[in-house]
Amino acid sequence: MEHLLEDYPVITEIPVAWGDMDALQHVNNVVYFRYFESARIDYFGKMQMMEKAKGSGIGPVISHTQCFYKVPVTYPDTLLVGSRVRDVQEDRFTMEYAIFSKSLNRVTTTGTATGVMFNFLTNRKTSIPEEVKAHIQKIEAGGIASS
Repeated sequence: MEHLLEDYPVITEIPVAWGDMDALQHVNNVVYFRYFESARIDYFGKMQMMEKAKGSGIGPVISHTQCFYKVPVTYPDTLLVGSRVRDVQEDRFTMEYAIFSKSLNRVTTTGTATGVMFNFLTNRKTSIPEEVKAHIQKIEAGGIASS
């Protein structure tokens, strides 16, 4: 398992809930976006982004997200969701995710999300603060421990 997620600096463990499954007895496609969201918030937590956004009024909004399903996941299972930032631009960044199933012992799902920095006080997009860029670099370099 370690080698499949070794390039993801933040790993979030998520138990599959019975209610995550649909009528076809596998995790519903919409639920994977919640898994990605949990991983994203975990990543942001490492850099205290949400707390800083409350003070500055500047934070990320998701402009685009996608998911690639490789193998169905079913209950019971425990998932490890790896997250990383693969691209940082002036006003946006792209995150990548990989979901590893402990039961299946493989990556079942991958995805991406693009976040745009937004100033909620002016209702306009804005540049990524240098402090945020520095935190991303530190996490990606392994400077902040995984959960």
